[in-house]
Amino acid sequence: MIVTSSSIKTPPPPHPPNPWAASQNPNNSFLPINRRSLLAALTISTTTTPFAHTFVNPMSAQEVAFARGLFQMPPVRLTNRYFLVRAGESEYESIGVINTNPVAKTSVDNGLSEKGKKQAVRSAFDLKEMGACDKNCWIWPSITQRAYQAAEIIASVNGVSRSYIVPEYSFLDARGLGAYEGKKLEAVSEVYASDTLSPTIKPPPIDDGTPNESVSDVFVRVIQLMSILETQYSEDTVIIVSPDSDNLTILQAGIIGLDLRRHRELSFAPGEVRFVDTSSVPTYKQPASAVYKCLKPPNCN
Repeated sequence: MIVTSSSIKTPPPPHPPNPWAASQNPNNSFLPINRRSLLAALTISTTTTPFAHTFVNPMSAQEVAFARGLFQMPPVRLTNRYFLVRAGESEYESIGVINTNPVAKTSVDNGLSEKGKKQAVRSAFDLKEMGACDKNCWIWPSITQRAYQAAEIIASVNGVSRSYIVPEYSFLDARGLGAYEGKKLEAVSEVYASDTLSPTIKPPPIDDGTPNESVSDVFVRVIQLMSILETQYSEDTVIIVSPDSDNLTILQAGIIGLDLRRHRELSFAPGEVRFVDTSSVPTYKQPASAVYKCLKPPNCN
């Protein structure tokens, strides 16, 4: 007899193993399902879903960047209104002593002096006159004692609930001045002289826990702060309260595109208030690499 290919019956392909088979007994009653069988079943169900890989992300690269809270200086845009406030004079400042060690930032000695309390009241009324909280506002002070005290005074004068005070625990710390800790306030002029040479020059270090921060170090901190504020709020008013001037001058220099070596020119007096005017922010320009095209390489002149 001649056997042809058409007369051969190909056996049906084997069925995939039944993940539930192991959980059945000879009497066809189900036993408790073990973890391995359950995971196998879930794997089969998810890999056979027809729409598992059809999702398309409609967001552009720029929208993704904004969504992730990326922030650059000068900023492409500001979604909120900002007021910058330096806290009033501290007890240490009243006796002419430098104190920037974060270990002591919540101590009573780092609180407002009597003069500093009056300066904080003045700044609170300045904000009221500027209409900062007419449509509600958020107050972001450093957790440093004098800054938080100033924030409470600002809230009281402007009728803002304490629930709208958001303490910042690290990004708004006073600039650490290293070995200048405990010296007379006049000695800080040496730090500023170094700042004019390079934003990366640090004050001499010390081993008592006081940081020795360059302008660039503080710049990183304030960028991180702005990244949080620009992603957490939208079309809101935020009042930033700093214990010192350097946080604010470096932030303002970055916003307006001023050379960081010149940040001292923007110095804040104790209790001073400034509104961040968006008209002072320079127009964003794309880097040359994004707009330059070489039509006939390698001749690109």
